[in-house]
Amino acid sequence: MTHRFFVDHQIQTDCVTLDGAEAHHMLHVMRGKVGDEVILFDGSGCEFGARVERLSRSSVELAVHQRQAVDRELPLALTLGVALPKGERQKWLIEKAVEVGVTSVVPLMTARGVAQPNGKVLERLRRQVIEASKQCGRNRLMTIADPCRLEVWTAETSSESAFLLHPSGPPLSDRCEMLGGQKAVTLCVGPEGGFTDDEVHAAEAAGWDVVGLGRRILRIETAAITAAVWFTACVSSSK
Repeated sequence: MTHRFFVDHQIQTDCVTLDGAEAHHMLHVMRGKVGDEVILFDGSGCEFGARVERLSRSSVELAVHQRQAVDRELPLALTLGVALPKGERQKWLIEKAVEVGVTSVVPLMTARGVAQPNGKVLERLRRQVIEASKQCGRNRLMTIADPCRLEVWTAETSSESAFLLHPSGPPLSDRCEMLGGQKAVTLCVGPEGGFTDDEVHAAEAAGWDVVGLGRRILRIETAAITAAVWFTACVSSSK
């Protein structure tokens, strides 16, 4: 398997220099050497075949010899608004969201949420997006927005194909037929303490569709990825 590395600027020339975390990974983890063939991506949707030309203590110079547009994105934009869990579960959630094709994650501040997504947390999670994209082959980076209060986000987000997950809602499976031809879907997942009644009512008033995932109470990351995979499968089957 050819290893993938992320370049944090648009690749426009035949010579690319890796530094920082990506150079460290190639030099000290992969033990790269001159002549190694790798794949580069810059978030533009393309892959670049490249060869290692020169190694230094903290950087790697590569010669680009191939450029190819490779689309591994979903046929729709899938946005996930979520009250982030705590600790390492945040990392797992972001990793799996990238793998299943989520387009954008919006960290939500809710009445019962416990995690506080500050600048350092967001920086770490955005780095996780890169690592997950390297592993799964995506050539466009999932975005992580700045945190937003739930009531602001639900009021300002288009309510067409917008779903809030809550145990009181009808089964998510009942909504498959309405997704035919949709270009964008938005999901909203609350904290483990659940949304308050006021939060649910405000979303409904803004036109959101309240749906459920069954009788069991799921962890945040389980609910988020389950719903994302379900929508992905549903949209794919309607093509």
